[in-house]
Amino acid sequence: MEQQNTGQKILDPIERAKLGIKVLNMPFSEAERVIDDYVSGGNYEKAGVDFFKDQVATQRHIQEKSAELVSTGGEILRLVVNAFARNLAKSPTGNNQAS
Repeated sequence: MEQQNTGQKILDPIERAKLGIKVLNMPFSEAERVIDDYVSGGNYEKAGVDFFKDQVATQRHIQEKSAELVSTGGEILRLVVNAFARNLAKSPTGNNQAS
C-alpha cells in the first residue's frame, strides 16, 4: 500500500496483525528489533512504524500492570481470608458479641 504524498509504504492492518502475533510475548526491546528488521529496506513510513511500536509498548505495559493487579488482588484476598479465619477461631461459637 503506497501513501500518496511521500511514496513510502505504510504498515497495513494485515502486516500489523502478523507482526503483532510475532512479538506478542517478547520483551519490548526484542519486539522492537523484530519490527525494525521487518521494515528495514522496505521504505516504510517512519511515523507509522513508530506508532505501531508505541502500540506494542502500550500493550506490554498493560500486560505488566494487569499481572501486578492480579498479584495484588490475590494478596488482598489472602489477607481477608486469614483475618476472617483468625476472628472465627477466637470465638468457639463464631459469635463475637461483647457482654
